[in-house]
Order: sequence, then structure tokens, then C-alpha cells
Amino acid sequence: MSKSIAKEKQNQSQIDAYMDRGPATMGPWTSNIWRSDPRHLGFLLARYKFVSKMLAGKSDVLEVGCGDAFGTPLVLQSVKTVHGIDFEPLVVREAQKHIPSEFAGRCGFSVHDMLQGSMARTFDAAYALDVIEHIPLEAETIFTDNICASLKPDAICILGTPNIEASRHASPASQVGHINLKSADTLRATLLSCFHNVFMFSMNDEIVHTGFYPMAHYLIGVGVGVKE
Repeated sequence: MSKSIAKEKQNQSQIDAYMDRGPATMGPWTSNIWRSDPRHLGFLLARYKFVSKMLAGKSDVLEVGCGDAFGTPLVLQSVKTVHGIDFEPLVVREAQKHIPSEFAGRCGFSVHDMLQGSMARTFDAAYALDVIEHIPLEAETIFTDNICASLKPDAICILGTPNIEASRHASPASQVGHINLKSADTLRATLLSCFHNVFMFSMNDEIVHTGFYPMAHYLIGVGVGVKE
């Protein structure tokens, strides 16, 4: 394929890369967001950026419920390796297919259901964004216990979830799928059952803050130090 010549020299490397590699592609979950609610991608990436900053310097990180891993490269900018798991085989295959080659050597994926057991090895940190609200309340302890069993004693765990206080603003599809929404208090309690220290954050659109929890659209809890 013949290459286009950029009018501005600083753009040539980008054009060359595009002509050589083609456009970047997204998996099924992220493609749907782009088509149905593009602004939500900004919110999604802001959550991954927060995780990236909190886990900076970690060597071996577990992503629980990685989906098609659109945000995983943000975390890989700050940590050494990420292993993503999901119980949907299709999205795991798409994640493997679409992860940028620049990060592929530091990122692995596997099909795994955290309700069925812990990982075969332990990690320095774990995070699960938009996962716990899909876990039945009666199975939540199994879910969190298996995450903790997959972590080293001094590990960090980050859970992000929509705020139950904002559920009346959720889409019909979200309302059907979100069967275990949390408030700041209940998310903190969930993490305190497993970790010695818990730090809570609020989120509105792309902004993470420590403001008034009932007015937040999204909640992020950070647990530190696994309880025995």
C-alpha cells in the first residue's frame, strides 16, 4: 500500500503507523458503548486511570472482569504486568485479539469465574470495575473471598461500582443487570470484611473526589492489607 505524505512533518510517523497497522479496533463491550453512549468511554477511561495511579509500581496485577480490556493499557502504563480474567469466553478472545502489541507482552488473559474459585497464584494487587453489582448478594462473600485468596498479604484491591443512590438515573438495561448495587457504606463494609484498611472515593462523570457520597454517580473503594 502506498503511503500518504503528511502536509506537516510531525504527523508523518502517525500516518505511517496507520498505513502499516490499520486502525485500532475495539471489542464487543466497548464498541457498543461507542455506538450507544460515546461519552461513557470518557467515564470508563477515567476509572482505569485512577486504578493506574493507585497501583503504580506494582509488579503483578489481576483484573477481575476485564471484559474486552479496552482500559487495561492505561493500567499497563504504570504496572509491570496485568492478568485479565472474565467468565465470558468471547470477550476474553477479543481482549487477546485487540490488546495493542506494545502491551501484549506484559498482559495475559484467561477465562475464569471468581465465583468458582480463586486463582492458581497470588498477585500484588487486584481491581474489579463494574463487576460487583452483577454478583448476587448471596454469592458476594464467595466472590470477595476468592479475590482475597488470589492476593498476597500486603496487596491492594480496588472495587468500582455505580452508586445505588443514583440508580434512578440508570438505563433500563443497567437496572436489569445491576442486581447488587452498593452505597458508600455497604461498599466499605464489603471491603472491610476482607481488608485491614479501606479508603473510599466518589466519582461524578470523569472526576474522582472525596465529596458527599450520596451525590456521587460512582463509588470506588480501595482495600489494603488482606485479613487472614
